[in-house]
Amino acid sequence: MNPKVIHIKATINRGIADVWNYYTDPMHIVEWNFATADWHCPKATNELSVGGKYFARMEAKDGSFGFDLIGIYNEIVPHKKLSYALEDQRKVVTLFKSSDDKTQIMTALEAETTHPIAMQQAGWQSILNNFKKYVETLDN
Repeated sequence: MNPKVIHIKATINRGIADVWNYYTDPMHIVEWNFATADWHCPKATNELSVGGKYFARMEAKDGSFGFDLIGIYNEIVPHKKLSYALEDQRKVVTLFKSSDDKTQIMTALEAETTHPIAMQQAGWQSILNNFKKYVETLDN
């Protein structure tokens, strides 16, 4: 059975070098990698190389729930593409496209089977929207 694929995207009003840095640097990941204000990302690491590990701890601020998101990179094209497999082997591909001083981010990921697709899509899109808001509020 082929997994369902979720697609999310956002256009960031910032150049691609900045967007790439804010998306991949753990110092920034902890500032935006959560879907709602009652969650946070207290820890992140990112070994940006093929075979390297992406790790983000996501937790409810009240401590009631949390989980680790872990992926292993299988393709990295700086300023263009990140591809990794999650621990359960679901694939995630994020593309970066530059146009003038804007950057479009498009992610396709295989859905898991526990939660409704619409819920997963809304959560992932909310995280990407949070990234956009974070990046666009930073000084140049």
